[in-house]
Amino acid sequence: MAVIQQRFNKNSKSTSWSEIDAWIIDTIYLHPQFKEYFDKRAGESINGLYPTVTVRQIMWALKMKPIKRERWETVFDRKEI
Repeated sequence: MAVIQQRFNKNSKSTSWSEIDAWIIDTIYLHPQFKEYFDKRAGESINGLYPTVTVRQIMWALKMKPIKRERWETVFDRKEI
């Protein structure tokens, strides 16, 4: 399972997806409910792509206060990305 976070480039006014911020990794991965969530959502890759969730989706699922949503962010409300 991949956990991604959206980034904003001020110069080009474009967004991209990348790994999550280092300061939040332990908070998410060491959460008591992370293993259960991971086991439920993780899977084999399909054409080289693994099941993917956004950092905000996983924070909501673990009942953590999510990071602030920026107005430029894309929102995914489906389970499968």
